[in-house]
Amino acid sequence: MARKGENIFKRKDGRWEARYVRGHELSGKIKYGFCYGKTYREAKDKVMKARLDTQRQAKPQISHERRQFTFFCDEWLALQRGEVRESTYIKYSAILEKHVKPTLGKYIPSALNTKVIEDFKWKLLDLDSLAPKTVKDILLVLRAVINHTAKQFPGSFSALEFHYPKIEKKEMRVLSSEEQRRLTVYLLSGMDSCQFGVLLALYTGMRLGELCALRWGNISVRERTIKICETMQRLKNTAQEAESKAESKTKLWVGIPKSDTSYRMIPMSDCVADLCGKMLKNDPDAYILTGTKKPMDPRTLQYRLEKYTRECGIEGVHFHTLRHSFATRCVEAGFELKSLSEVLGHANTSITLDRYVHSSLELKRANMNKLTFLPL
Repeated sequence: MARKGENIFKRKDGRWEARYVRGHELSGKIKYGFCYGKTYREAKDKVMKARLDTQRQAKPQISHERRQFTFFCDEWLALQRGEVRESTYIKYSAILEKHVKPTLGKYIPSALNTKVIEDFKWKLLDLDSLAPKTVKDILLVLRAVINHTAKQFPGSFSALEFHYPKIEKKEMRVLSSEEQRRLTVYLLSGMDSCQFGVLLALYTGMRLGELCALRWGNISVRERTIKICETMQRLKNTAQEAESKAESKTKLWVGIPKSDTSYRMIPMSDCVADLCGKMLKNDPDAYILTGTKKPMDPRTLQYRLEKYTRECGIEGVHFHTLRHSFATRCVEAGFELKSLSEVLGHANTSITLDRYVHSSLELKRANMNKLTFLPL
């Protein structure tokens, strides 16, 4: 029977074995050392000496530094709760729970280095097969958590390099003038509230969530304006909400727009304003897509658009195509860029130019014909 002691026991071969903490793995797991003796006292004396030697050689650390990285992930996320939109908070939470914590959560902060981050990046790209844009978003959140952690250990936390994956710019699908004409004719034929909403997005450049959250009280037919002050999204429930609402993994959320510049007043053309006048509901709280106080789920609207475009013989269209098509038609019509940027709700004109302006072949040809050549 083993004598009582500090991790000291008698082995089957008759010797006494004493165990002590020798250090930690990079993951934070404890590494143990072992001492042996012919007697209990000998083993105990050896382990006490080993502990003293370890303490002399070890770098002084406060207990906070022994916390695993998952602790700092949760701490950083808690600080974001009141600082960002709910949709952003849920996105951060999902990134940490699904990607960061399962792979890096058991590390102690001082064990994180550039190689660990680089290996994590390639795991996301190669093993998890995530898109470069998704991986960059994950790394940006990770970097924010690491910066938060580093502030708690001034002078002792090594600087890390982040190498983000290259994101190839994809050409956005834009409706041709003929496709837009076909879709417009279809939507005007036997038009209901949903078809009207799609048509409104096509000729104002509203985002999907903005349209779903739009009520008749935000539209002034007399002033010919649309006020954008809310957006709608279907979001994943947080861990706490998922426990209390086991029947649903998501929720419909209505809140503030995407950014400060997304709060805006969109002027309507005369024909769009006249169309609004014909569809106008007396209840200002009614959603324009349903005509009632019950909103339409953004996913439902996407399914409806897919049906409309399919019946028009138009392929490869999703809701954001309407926004890009609107911007392109505006440029073709000679729309002033600053005004277009404000109508779209962009922070600056460079976003409008880089992401939303797609010159059609017809416009390029028209511009080429403006050049004057000497007669041959």
